[in-house]
Amino acid sequence: MTVPLDRHYLVELQVSAERVTQLRRIIAAHLRHWSLELHIRPVCRGVEELLTNVHRHVGDDNNCVVELRWSGRHLTVSVADNGSEMPRLLSNGGGGLSRVMALSDSWGTCRTAEGKVVWFTRYAKEPYSVDPVRLPPLPGVREFRRPPVEAAAPVPTTASDPALV
Repeated sequence: MTVPLDRHYLVELQVSAERVTQLRRIIAAHLRHWSLELHIRPVCRGVEELLTNVHRHVGDDNNCVVELRWSGRHLTVSVADNGSEMPRLLSNGGGGLSRVMALSDSWGTCRTAEGKVVWFTRYAKEPYSVDPVRLPPLPGVREFRRPPVEAAAPVPTTASDPALV
């Protein structure tokens, strides 16, 4: 199977609890379409954490942009918003960026002219399909019902046989 390089999805939204749930379903559909079913749960949880942080720290009226990009080897998810405060990894953990860090292979933040971007990546190798291998049919009932083959009777030997002496 050949995967077109650089699959991409981008959506701009206003963050709210309802939109987070809707976006989870949309992202799951895109990952299924890209044959990345194994990544649905961790990616959706990571996006949910990032959007919840935007909702909690920036506010309801904030527009943000969620972007998925898959190169055939790495899946990158980013959430950009117009909040000025940079996120911090708390030492006590428990959620937020700690959870994103646990769900990803790498993550980071960067300041932009409008605000900031928080991103994470997962190693998502190109799926491949295996062609089915034709196997011979298994033996049926008829093969097992054949009468057993009788063994040949042993040939009696005598002590006068020169080969035995």
